[in-house]
Amino acid sequence: MHRVRSLSPLLALLLLWLPVTAAIAARPAGFDRELARFADEMAERHGFDRERLGRLLGQARYRQSIIDAITRPAEAKPWRDYRPIFVTPERAEEGVAWWRANEALLRRAEAEYGVPPEIVTAIVGVETRYGRHAGSYPVIDALGTLAFAYPKRAKFFRRELEEFLLLTREERIAADRVKGSYAGALGKPQFIPSSYRQYAVDFDGDGRRDLWNSDADVIGSVAAYFERHGWQRGQPVTTPARGVDDSNRRLAERGMKPSIRLDHLRGAGIEPEAPLEVPPETRASLIRLQGAAGDEYWIGLPNFYAITRYNHSNLYAMAVYQLSREILRRHGQSPGAVAGGG
Repeated sequence: MHRVRSLSPLLALLLLWLPVTAAIAARPAGFDRELARFADEMAERHGFDRERLGRLLGQARYRQSIIDAITRPAEAKPWRDYRPIFVTPERAEEGVAWWRANEALLRRAEAEYGVPPEIVTAIVGVETRYGRHAGSYPVIDALGTLAFAYPKRAKFFRRELEEFLLLTREERIAADRVKGSYAGALGKPQFIPSSYRQYAVDFDGDGRRDLWNSDADVIGSVAAYFERHGWQRGQPVTTPARGVDDSNRRLAERGMKPSIRLDHLRGAGIEPEAPLEVPPETRASLIRLQGAAGDEYWIGLPNFYAITRYNHSNLYAMAVYQLSREILRRHGQSPGAVAGGG
């Protein structure tokens, strides 16, 4: 990556622009200098106007609340505490209403990308409760804080800040007005900026990809994301596992990526609770969740793994799956009769 060895006069401009307040004194050492260095790099590499970008980044505030939030994610909870956050009757009923309001769009997305309506609906339900909670942090604050004051993942968030600035230029979005999650995720489906640029689609054909105000773009983009990450049309997602005991539970330590043939699981005494109409050589994972009544074991199929590509957590994928089943049931369709069920 190109690096600027010495700061241009932009640093002086940026530091002069920043207000001198008590809040600035709490900013980590080097925060402003790194912002200015980053602005120089963006101007050099992508042709941004240095002065304008300096003014924009000068508005980025360090927020300790962002650091606090990212160090205690919901995915750190056990399943017995995580599930009640997302799989609720209220969220399922809201999902049914959102599905019915967007029926034609969801069916068109299913026809084009192979992802069933209940999965797309559940993603939006888990992420932002159908757009009601799309984030309250200024994105330049969130990404600035994590890029320059969170060393553990600074490289990742520095790249996301770069992607965000490119995105706002491409989509003609006012970067200083955009709000999102504490991690800089955007819109109703909470795409991080790099995913927005790479996977979002203009599903309503208006020439823009708007993940805040266009449910068409939201639906098309979520479905397109899954299709690009290996979603298999008409295939099941997961099912509870029977027969897991001390002799074979170590298979759950193999990770979330499907790596164990189903016939090998059966050979180890592990059987799916519901029949799976897939070839015996299909790769799967064995998932262990800490449930309210003790450990639960599930067989994760390739479509379950596709959900984990949205958020790299078995807890997240299971919440999406179980919410989708409840939405489907309340919508009046049988999960076993609908593509993607299982």
